[in-house]
Amino acid sequence: MDKDVFAQLNPNQRAAVTHAHGPSIILAGAGSGKTRVLTYKVLYLIEHEHIDPSRIAMMTFTNKAAQEMKVRVQRELGFTGTFHSLGAKLLRHYAKYAGLDFNFVIYDEEDAESLIKQIMKTNPPPTLRKITPKSVKYRISGAKDNLLSPAQLRTFADDEYSLYMAQLYGEYQRRLEKNNAVDFDDLIFKIVKMCEEHEHMRIKYGEMFDYILVDEFQDTNAGQYAMAKYLAGDKTNITVVGDFAQSIYSWRGADIRNLERFQKDFTNVQTFHLEQNYRSTQNVLNFAYDIIVENGTHPVLKLFTDNIEGEEVVVMQLMNEEQEAVYIAEEVKKRLHKHTYDDFAVLYRMNAQSRVIEEVFFALWYSLCLNRWYTLL
Repeated sequence: MDKDVFAQLNPNQRAAVTHAHGPSIILAGAGSGKTRVLTYKVLYLIEHEHIDPSRIAMMTFTNKAAQEMKVRVQRELGFTGTFHSLGAKLLRHYAKYAGLDFNFVIYDEEDAESLIKQIMKTNPPPTLRKITPKSVKYRISGAKDNLLSPAQLRTFADDEYSLYMAQLYGEYQRRLEKNNAVDFDDLIFKIVKMCEEHEHMRIKYGEMFDYILVDEFQDTNAGQYAMAKYLAGDKTNITVVGDFAQSIYSWRGADIRNLERFQKDFTNVQTFHLEQNYRSTQNVLNFAYDIIVENGTHPVLKLFTDNIEGEEVVVMQLMNEEQEAVYIAEEVKKRLHKHTYDDFAVLYRMNAQSRVIEEVFFALWYSLCLNRWYTLL
């Protein structure tokens, strides 16, 4: 990396990139150049710290993000991908320590729910309460995300329903093992349990890489955090990157307490704040901060930008969804003398909310929406 590369980084980014020894947390606000920092950090470790690329692992939350990082880094790292994909590779290699043959099969959601359905036929619910294979699988996934075995889940059962779920979980795992199979959640669950139950495997995993990087740390669950911790080993060369204001996966186990766990489990943790935004105007950043700062469950970054121009953010409270749709249409109409339809975007939280907006827009601009609705919205 030459001086021109470092010149592209602001002081906080540069500090995060060049911290190469020991654990670190990079709290990166939206639009703060997080991906660039991750990319340059990998290159810095290789070119300045002379770490063998095959000894670096980068954990991403999606396969798409992994591919983007591979393109940016342009080096063949020891691993770049999701927790689940690494778990699958490790489990395949060390299957016997998880009670499996190396040629085990991985059940997808449909396979898993089909197995649960079979189990429920011979183990019907004790009450008339409607219980579906999908809801059972969701409960089992939650238990595995939190590293709870069937026996552990049973200890938390305080009613008939919870006890039934724990029993189904136990039978489900027994049949998976009988079929030499695992489900998607086992790819992490069994790796962590392997480390907990076999010290030599914990040591082996801890020596596998010299440096661990974890992207989107705010979206990790307890199992993923434990896996990252074991991979870091005694060297504790691990960097986690995230913005807890952007955590959107709590419904599937993402745990913002992982930040506290990290600070407790690792010593001499260095924290870097990336607060300079390169994407939005200051008006937008101030508006977002005023909302997010009310959430006291996690650190909130105060973002700033050199781009101080921009329109004020307007909050309009209306009586119902019909009034909202009419208001949106009128706002678009007022601006058409300076803009084209392609300049506008209407965002909504879920597709169901689009119906009323569609009706109003079709009433006003039938011919336009008939041909261009999906590009307009």
